[in-house]
Amino acid sequence: MDCGQYEFGAYRFDVQGRILFREGDHVALPPKVAELLVALVQAAGRVLTREQLLQSLWPDTVVEEGSLTSHISMLRKALGNGPQGQDFIETLPKRGYRFVASVKRVGSGAPDRGVDRAMLVVLPFENFTAGERYDYFSDGLTEEMITELARLSPERLGVIARTSAMQFKSTPKSTAQIGSELGVSHVLEGSVRRAGERVRITAQLIRVSDESHLWAESYERGLHDVLEVQAEVSRAVAREIQIKLTPHERQRLDPDKTRSTNPQAYELYLRGRHFWYRRTEEGIRRSIECFEEALRHDPSLAAAYDGISDAHTMLACRGMTPAVESFHKAKAAARQAVRMQPELGEGYASLAHVRLHDWDWVGLESEFRRAVELDPGYAIAHYWYAEYLMAMGRTREALGRVQHSWELDPLNSVINASVGMIHYLAHDYDGALAALRRGLEVDPTHYVSHLRVGLVCLQKKLANEAVDAMRQAVLHSGGSTEAMAGLAQAQAVAGDKPAMERIVKELGDSGHRYVSPYNVARVYGAIDDKQRALEWLEKAYQEHNPDLIELTREPSFESLRSDAKFRELVERIGWRA
Repeated sequence: MDCGQYEFGAYRFDVQGRILFREGDHVALPPKVAELLVALVQAAGRVLTREQLLQSLWPDTVVEEGSLTSHISMLRKALGNGPQGQDFIETLPKRGYRFVASVKRVGSGAPDRGVDRAMLVVLPFENFTAGERYDYFSDGLTEEMITELARLSPERLGVIARTSAMQFKSTPKSTAQIGSELGVSHVLEGSVRRAGERVRITAQLIRVSDESHLWAESYERGLHDVLEVQAEVSRAVAREIQIKLTPHERQRLDPDKTRSTNPQAYELYLRGRHFWYRRTEEGIRRSIECFEEALRHDPSLAAAYDGISDAHTMLACRGMTPAVESFHKAKAAARQAVRMQPELGEGYASLAHVRLHDWDWVGLESEFRRAVELDPGYAIAHYWYAEYLMAMGRTREALGRVQHSWELDPLNSVINASVGMIHYLAHDYDGALAALRRGLEVDPTHYVSHLRVGLVCLQKKLANEAVDAMRQAVLHSGGSTEAMAGLAQAQAVAGDKPAMERIVKELGDSGHRYVSPYNVARVYGAIDDKQRALEWLEKAYQEHNPDLIELTREPSFESLRSDAKFRELVERIGWRA
């Protein structure tokens, strides 16, 4: 229990007693308003979503968001009418609230929170090379810069992840607007111009509070020296934001130790990641071709092996290929990445991710921990770790971990869909729906978000809404078998069993496309057809289907939990009954 006291502005707040003082005078707070202040102050500097605050203040009660809004208003009035109240609590549209005043924790010896930690966004580097076909290079350089800075000093500097940063590509928005939307204190922006194998990179660091330029520099180098430029920029950012680097961090950024790279291999790697981020089957397969070609130019490029691992894992997890062969390739590539570059956090994350879906449980959590320690800014790794925690039945830890991934990448529709999935598996359907709708505000065409909205609506007994959502998933996925199975499930629950049967037959007849048996099992589980659900789950087991890590949590299989065959399947996957 937190028994400390916090000071901010003219105020001192006693957490244990829930008592607020202003210059020694007691300020009366209603109980729920005091609880609200506890949550905001303890998370000072970080965004708390409306869902988080509602759960914190009313954990066992369903209340309208208006209740939260009124309590925020009361707290602002207590902290000073007008602008002063706004100075303490910032509203971030479509996201939540943040306590923005400088906070000092006293009386407990614990470290301060929200005081020294800066937040940075690296805006997409502008492509000044003729033609959009070189966007992959400037976008890739942005991603590499984000990764380098996120490793710098996680306790002192948080870095917004790639996908959220990419929402501001060529944006007309001001630095102040970007800072408000993302909750950052600093912005790094720059440009890239290619000329053959020479590259000119400019970068400048801006403080959001007064939009002042703290530092700017230009570099003209060969492609093989790009990693050295990234290290130089990182050192400059650390200096300007006054981050004291550890000896290990200084050594990693030492110009004499910065690894040069083969220009052709590096460019092919960036092109591969460009295709991978499309998340389509065609894009993923093209990314593998690029990564493999990069390794022909530079067999020691660990990042290319990591890309191959991620691509094969995604093909299996999205039901585009059978899992056994894909997981074998993904595991081998990830292990090679880690062998070649032991400090590559992404390599450990990829290896842990494929091992999770391959039910390779022994020592798995240590690899997830190693991944997030080496690369704490890698948002998707925190989600993969949350998947593991959920599979282990550690629901509260899973929700906390996936929330952290969202804080790193709040405008990423994939991350929002992932947050929604963890809440769905935790049977928190309102929290799931809120996260999924946030993602759809960013990208209304993201089919996985529509699919998961449909799953949530089924559990909320909103069958017609579920059908509508699944139809959107089918439309935006181009008729993927995963989305078609979701539509069959929704049609069955809505009472249109003939429509369900037609879709299942169509899936069975689509010999040229892979159909995940797990998705078909979920159709029959949702309508309590235990025999056929178990038959399809057994097929999923024989194919080593990656989605079986959700088996003990998936609401569609609730009616199967007491069945002896189901319990025996659970044990074969690796859980105790």
